[in-house]
Amino acid sequence: MSDEPKAPPEAPGAGETPAKPGAPAEGGQSKPSAAPPHTAGAGPPKPAASPPKPAAPAPKPVVKPEPWSSPLVDELHKRFPGALSDALIFRNQPSMTVAKESLIALSEHLKSQEGGGYTLLTDETAVDYPKRPKRFEIIYQLYSFKLNHRLRLKVLAAEGERIPSVVRVWPTANWLEREVYDMFGIEYEGHPDLKRILLPDEWTGHPLRKDYDILKQDDAWVQANLHIKSGQ
Repeated sequence: MSDEPKAPPEAPGAGETPAKPGAPAEGGQSKPSAAPPHTAGAGPPKPAASPPKPAAPAPKPVVKPEPWSSPLVDELHKRFPGALSDALIFRNQPSMTVAKESLIALSEHLKSQEGGGYTLLTDETAVDYPKRPKRFEIIYQLYSFKLNHRLRLKVLAAEGERIPSVVRVWPTANWLEREVYDMFGIEYEGHPDLKRILLPDEWTGHPLRKDYDILKQDDAWVQANLHIKSGQ
C-alpha cells in the first residue's frame, strides 16, 4: 500500500473551455432577452407639434375707376359738346358714357379713320340696375385694328325708353340688338327687324331683367306649349 495522498476528484466541467458570454448553451437554444419593464403611466409617444399657420396675406387694395384723360376724349368734348357725361378707365379698360342723342354721330366719327378707325363692334349688351332712375346700361364694345385698341361706350336708359339703333354704323348690331331686346325688353329706334332671337315669339317677359320671375314664367310656357307640369 502506498503512503502517497490521493488527488481530489475533479469538479464537473473542469478542464472544459468556458462558454462565451451570450453563446447558447450546448445542446440548447438561446432565449430571447426579456423586454425592458414597462414604465408605469407611460403612454404612446406624442405626435410632433404642428408648425404655426402662416399669417394671412394682406388684403389687396381696392381698384376703382379713374378719370381717363386722352387726346381722343379731348377731341370728342370739342366735337360733340355735352355728349360725354364721363370718361373713365378701369383695369386698363377705357369707357365713355354717351348721351343717346349723340350716339349715332359720335359712333360714326369713331368708326372713321379720323376718329380712330373703330370699325368692329365686338359686342353689344346691357345690364339692369333696377334701383337707378335710368335702370339700364346699354354697352358697346369697340375695337380699332388701326390702333389695336379697345373702347367701351355706355348709354343709359330708363324703363320704356327707346335707344337709337347702331345697325347702320355697325351691321353686326342687327343680331346683338335683337338679343338685348329679347333678354331685357329694350327697344331700338331704326332697327330693321326688331324681334326675339333666342326665345319663342310668344314668350312672356325678358329673362335678364332683375324683376323677372324665372320659375313662374318658364313653368307657364312649358305647361302651355309642351303640356308638362313642373317636376315631371
